[in-house]
Amino acid sequence: MTTSISPNPTGTARAVQLESFGGPEMLRLNTVPVPVPAADQILVRVTAAGLNPMDWVMTADAETATRFGLGLPCGFGTDYAGTVAQIGERVTHFAVGDRVFGGAMSRAVADYVLVDQSGTIAAGGDAHHTPDGLDDSTAAVLTIAGCTASAALATVNPGPRDTLLVGGAGGGVGVFAVQLACLAGARVIGTGSASSADALRALGAEPVAYGRGLVERVRALAPDGVTAAMDLFGTDTAYAARELGVPDTRITTIAAQIDGITPANGAGAAPGAIEQIAGLVASGQLRIPIAASFGVEHIRDAVELQSARHVNGKIVIDLATS
Repeated sequence: MTTSISPNPTGTARAVQLESFGGPEMLRLNTVPVPVPAADQILVRVTAAGLNPMDWVMTADAETATRFGLGLPCGFGTDYAGTVAQIGERVTHFAVGDRVFGGAMSRAVADYVLVDQSGTIAAGGDAHHTPDGLDDSTAAVLTIAGCTASAALATVNPGPRDTLLVGGAGGGVGVFAVQLACLAGARVIGTGSASSADALRALGAEPVAYGRGLVERVRALAPDGVTAAMDLFGTDTAYAARELGVPDTRITTIAAQIDGITPANGAGAAPGAIEQIAGLVASGQLRIPIAASFGVEHIRDAVELQSARHVNGKIVIDLATS
């Protein structure tokens, strides 16, 4: 037995899928049956989905997809926001009509997504109640980047006495990490391109250009030293931090592994971390810039823009009006 919004969400819906793994050119907007929730599942009418680098990295080739447990045909996208359209008979945490957001790995860019009421992003999907004051477009970009930033910050634990060096500070995770570190009282120096300097300042970071000479530029900005570092892009910032005297215990990475340095992963975020972040956004203490919004029919254009990694902020797929 299920409980539904009236009229019942039956028939067909749209879903972005891949029938072969590869780049954005492999993405298709297909017509699929509306799924039916099992006893412990909710059916979410998705209004917005957020893009992350992991979305296209996971589906770029068959070998990588297999490591993530993905098979064909495969959906696309993980972050979503929307409204509960139908619930299974054993669901107690959610009701039809509730606004929710969360993650459903490689399934989110679709009109409807099934989510376990007590699942995880990778296994069954997860859902959280969307707080008042938080619109769906912003809620749809919180989960992956927010959890990853929270886990990275917990690894290096910056505070008022710290100067934190953040590599890739203007990216999707950096937007969260910089502001959360500032809220914790740390001084933040963020690497980026020359064109991203103003955007980094708006987040609360002191911008510094990445690339050759990074160590010297950081020393000039922080002559008293850097005490912690997060590399949110690769390894250059982590190695620079070592050269600046930061101990390995206060360095973390999210996209690469270095012997002796503890990597961070969104799956390791503390319980309640994403709800706390959503509350900060809803109250105006955390600002998440939306770099661009695309209708679902333009999913390839959106992924090409996101994969170029030159945007400051997040990219949203609009499923409510397209």
